[in-house]
Amino acid sequence: MKLFNKKQLTVGITCLTLALVAVTPGCKKFLDTDIQGGYTADNYPYPSGSGPYDVYINAIYGDLRSYNVHADGFIVATSIRSDDADKGSTASDGGSDVITMDNFPVLPNNGRGNALWTGYYGMITKCNTALDAIANNTNIVADPAVKAQAEAEVRFVRGYAYFMLVRLFGNVPLIDKVFADPAAQSNVAQSSPDVIYPFIEKDLTVAAAGLPMVPPAKFPGRLTAGAANGMLAKVYLTQKKWGAAMGVASAVINSGQYDLSTPYAKIFSEDGENSKESIFEVQATASSSRKTEDGIQYASIQGVRGVNDFNMGWGWNTPSPFLEAAYEANDPRKARTILYASKAGAQSRTLYNEIMPLYPSEVPNERYNNKVYTNPSFRSAVNDRGGWWMNVRILRYADVVLMYAEAANETGATQEAIDKLEMVRARARAGNAAILPKVTTTDKTGLRLAIQQERRIELAMEHDRFFDLVRWGIADDALHAAGKANYLNSRDALLPIPQTQIDLSKNVLKQNPGY
Repeated sequence: MKLFNKKQLTVGITCLTLALVAVTPGCKKFLDTDIQGGYTADNYPYPSGSGPYDVYINAIYGDLRSYNVHADGFIVATSIRSDDADKGSTASDGGSDVITMDNFPVLPNNGRGNALWTGYYGMITKCNTALDAIANNTNIVADPAVKAQAEAEVRFVRGYAYFMLVRLFGNVPLIDKVFADPAAQSNVAQSSPDVIYPFIEKDLTVAAAGLPMVPPAKFPGRLTAGAANGMLAKVYLTQKKWGAAMGVASAVINSGQYDLSTPYAKIFSEDGENSKESIFEVQATASSSRKTEDGIQYASIQGVRGVNDFNMGWGWNTPSPFLEAAYEANDPRKARTILYASKAGAQSRTLYNEIMPLYPSEVPNERYNNKVYTNPSFRSAVNDRGGWWMNVRILRYADVVLMYAEAANETGATQEAIDKLEMVRARARAGNAAILPKVTTTDKTGLRLAIQQERRIELAMEHDRFFDLVRWGIADDALHAAGKANYLNSRDALLPIPQTQIDLSKNVLKQNPGY
């Protein structure tokens, strides 16, 4: 549910008109409907099927839409740093912060790095506050089952936040409690990934055990066990814990809650949000009177940078020519991923049959991210072109299927790996037997490369490519081949610890190697 016009109630710690994350199919966007999970004057303090801890939980979900969590720095660090994307826009746009993220090395004074640090730790602080209230606030009366589910929701978000931090920065402070003096939080020493990863695993394991398979019908945006198990599979895969990754991925696959029935071309549109493909999806919403307050500046940052009706955003995160060349012949996913500008003698059209502006006279880039292109009917309804209503897909079912395939291949379960790989390719070919032939190799190395290629194409522009290159140990070769000659894996696999945070810690925090 996306567009709304009803009044909402602002309460205490946060404006409770917050979008939650969606994990169930079938939620459509309608005018004149309440925002998912939001409170109104008619149902505060909480409606039937909700819970007494939502004042804390909604604040945490709201942070998932934060500019410092899933917008600017997130796009730059997870996508623009990879070989699949370039900064885009004009050469100088974004300044050194973004240009060095694209071309390396990133400097310790990089503002985007510091924003990510503060964004994720801010969310962790809210999680710790919520967990403290669940455990110790005797003024809140709740059934043990309600407390357990609330704890599970919060621990999922905290585990996810630490997973992002450890992949972005490496050695990070492990903060799992509320500080009487908030300033003292800046002086916690870093822990190594060997300490952080078990903490993440525990949080996500508790979340998987405590969350429902499906959220209450009244709140389709609540987290589920599938989201926790799916994220845990990625955590295990990152550490090469192949058997454990297979186990939790199979829990998602065998749950019966998700499938690959949603056409690839539909997944990324407004009417494809929260489909059977969706496992962890950050919600956003907008209306003509609230164009940005309840949304997220995600599509806007990547929107076509043109004139008039095509003045849709910053034009950042453009698909690279190296991604363009990586597609197999006639793969339909290419058209849903790369939106081409028109050129002299070669007119290009959008998904909605709009004629794209001309490169280079009307737009500065040849290619744009078609997975965030907005429906003109929603632009008209909101009377805005920024796309703040677009959800952010963090974890899809196809991702989990491919994680299972990768882990299966590494453990010698070759046929299972082939079968799971074929599930994703079959959906992509959409019945056209002339394209995307079935992968049949049983050679472990050959199958590994095929699965890696499939992840690149299936999840293109979706924030996994850089992390995948690093965990596969091929970042140097891949990024150098894409023209990012300054990349040095021993230094650039991790961002520098922000100098601002080192200063605040009075040098308790130590810089990463190479910076």
